[in-house]
Formats: sequence, C-alpha cells, structure tokens
Amino acid sequence: MNKKNNYTLGVLTSGGDAPGMNACVRAVTRTAFQEGINIIGVMNGYEGLINGEFKNWRGARDVGGLLRMGGTVLQAQRSKDFRTKNGQREAIRSMNEVGMDGLITIGGDGTLNGAHALAEQGIKVVGIPASIDNDIWGTDMAIGVDTALNTIMESVDKLRDTASSHARAFLVETMGRNSGYLAVQAGIACGAEIVLCPEFPTTVENVAEIVEDAYKRGKNHAIIIVAEGATIRTTELAHQLDALNVGFKTRMTILGHIQRGGSPTAFDRHLAAQLGIRAVQALLAGETDVMIGLRGRDITLAPLADVISHKRPVNMDTYNMVRMLAQ
Repeated sequence: MNKKNNYTLGVLTSGGDAPGMNACVRAVTRTAFQEGINIIGVMNGYEGLINGEFKNWRGARDVGGLLRMGGTVLQAQRSKDFRTKNGQREAIRSMNEVGMDGLITIGGDGTLNGAHALAEQGIKVVGIPASIDNDIWGTDMAIGVDTALNTIMESVDKLRDTASSHARAFLVETMGRNSGYLAVQAGIACGAEIVLCPEFPTTVENVAEIVEDAYKRGKNHAIIIVAEGATIRTTELAHQLDALNVGFKTRMTILGHIQRGGSPTAFDRHLAAQLGIRAVQALLAGETDVMIGLRGRDITLAPLADVISHKRPVNMDTYNMVRMLAQ
C-alpha cells in the first residue's frame, strides 16, 4: 500500500437524508484508510463546511456500525449562506485551513449543485447521488431509493389488510414534491388502481371513474397512491371521492418522513459501497467535477454540469403499467 499521508480528503452529507448515506460515509472512509490518506468528516453539510465543523477519523473502527444505520451521522442541512459566492469562499477558506485536498459530497440535486460550484472555483470534488426521489440525471438509482420503496410497500401492504376488511378506498400519499418516481414504482409494486404524480396530471373525475369501476367489478378495496406534488391534493381528493359516491368509503394516509428512515436494504448498502469506493478512487486519479453513478451494472462518471442541468424523468411506459396491471 502506497502511503499518501500528505493527501487529505473530506466527506459530507447534505440536503434531505436518505437510507444508505452512513454506509456510503463508511465506504469512503475505509477506502481512504486503505489508500493511506487522511479523512475528515464535515458535520452539517455545506453549513458545516463554512463554519469549519470537522471530525477527524483515526481508523476504520471509528466508522464501525454505520452500515445498518439510517439517517446520517454527519448530519445534513441546507445552507442559504453557501448559495452565495461569499459563503462558498468561506467554505474554501475552511478547507484550506485544514489542508483538505479533495471533497466528496453525498446528497441530492442541491448537494450536487454545491459540488459543481466548488469545482468551478478550483476545488477537487466528486459527487455521489443520494435522494429517495431518484430524480438525479446520470444514474439509474440513487442511494436510499430502494429502502424508501420497501418502506412504502410494507406500509401499503398493511393498509390493504384494513382496506379489504372494511371495503375502503385508501389514498396513500408518498414523498415526491417534484418527482413521481416513488409513487409510480410503489403503484406497480403494491397493485394500486391509479397513481397521481406531478408528471402526469389527471382529474378528480378520472380518478372517481377508475375507483368506481373497480367497485363495480367486485373488488373489495382500492389503493390510490398520490405523490405529494400531484396536481390534486390528497385531502381534497379524499373529500371529493366521498362526495361523488364511488362505492367505497375513502380513507387517507400520509406516509411522510417515515420514508426517509430505517436500516438500508441490501441493495442500498451495496450501491453505497460501490459509489463510495469509486469516488475516492476517482479523486486520487485526478478526476473532479463529476458524479459517480450507476448505469446498468456499471459504475460510471458523469460531468456535474450535465447532471445538474437535467432531470431524470418518470418513464411513461412505467406509469402506464399501473393501469395495465390493475385488473
């Protein structure tokens, strides 16, 4: 092992937490130790980078036990100050004061935008996608998505027991302010009658028609999954369906932040490990201003400028699968 003790690497998590962030921090840290380089954890995301909130790890045992933990031990928050040039200069000054040669950022769209801003000012930086919305361009999957989907599926399976017992239509609201990925994928996995999401607007009348048709066909329950950013609000839809007398009485469940928590699945742990290892290797190889992602079975690099200028759309064919399978 070639010792590179003059090289110091930083790692931070930022934005909304996602299951598997800790597993990724662990992978980054242990790869750094394996490469013989110094590693600094940045607390509280970019805000902590500005304020010099650093945590020095001395060995692999310091990140023991992180693999199965949800959330992020480095904490994650959004920083208004970092969006300004002055805030970015303060962050770079803090990095220089501790001799940080490179930075790995783990998070969603805002995190990757911040990484690109630093790279444009000469900082060696690599981004890792971690967002349960899975709306990040340049990767098929982000860290945390699989765990969030499994959380939704388990919740809907339990709600279905009650829906069947009492002949109810259940509206289940998932996260997804700007993306319907979770709602659509959960709709397929849970056998929903219909999914409402920002990308494919619909009407209350259309939803009512579908639910009433399910009732007439002899179904004893109905599941409607609604992304939080859908054009029809969940509460409003529940009231209107009852008023339209679609056959089922309507009940509503908002899953909320439960989708962000929990021990990461095997898939998310594997993905976190692969992306974390490759991020360290990329920095040591001189790569910068890139995001490490998963394309098919391959771990790939994509320019951050491309990543932040695109959105990963919800596939129309995938959306149509929900109705196709709701027989």
